[in-house]
Amino acid sequence: MNLQTYDNAPYHFGFTLGVNQMLFTIKPMPDNHTKMYYSVENALGELVLDSAMVMGISSKPTFGFEIGIVGDKRLGRYFNLRFVPALTFGERYINYSIMAWKNGEMQLIDLQKNIGSVFIDFPLLIKYKSKRHNNMLAYLEAGGKYSLDIASNARKKDQSGQIVVKLNKNDVYAIVGVGFDFYNPWFKLGVELKMSYGFLDVLKRDNTALTQSIEKLSSKVFEIGFTFE
Repeated sequence: MNLQTYDNAPYHFGFTLGVNQMLFTIKPMPDNHTKMYYSVENALGELVLDSAMVMGISSKPTFGFEIGIVGDKRLGRYFNLRFVPALTFGERYINYSIMAWKNGEMQLIDLQKNIGSVFIDFPLLIKYKSKRHNNMLAYLEAGGKYSLDIASNARKKDQSGQIVVKLNKNDVYAIVGVGFDFYNPWFKLGVELKMSYGFLDVLKRDNTALTQSIEKLSSKVFEIGFTFE
């Protein structure tokens, strides 16, 4: 057996690398199919539409990555307390289906907005692990994290004049996960799958139809991570 006394140490440290898939959970306004927006700006920021109605909103997930450090404190034979601050990069898309009228003519517009984010995450987790079998064990973990989106201060319009959907800086998540630890001769490798569910409404509202048509916008993140301790 490798690293036979490893789990008896009161503290462990390491680093983590991972890939993630970010997406939004969107709750549209209940009156979207009856609410009309007038003098609507299009994607170039020009007033070209007489009126418009938001018919549907959906989210498209994309892949990102993260890197962080691991701090682990032994609480008992089967329990550990883990603090894993990380820097997370990702991008998400919101798709709008808009019924628009111009000069008395009706047209259906599909509009996609991408939202890039750079998070500083501060997760605190309780890890419950099984008995070690040779050089492997399984574990469950649960906890929460505070996330600060340092990319949320982007200007409302970029250099091309396009409307940007902005997010609030702060969010709070609940986390659940499962994983396996593999004991090697020189280090312990962990492979884990985590799911994070945001509690807060992160949408920063303005006077455009893109934000007024959404009642609540919350975040969801799926992660596959590798820890080296």
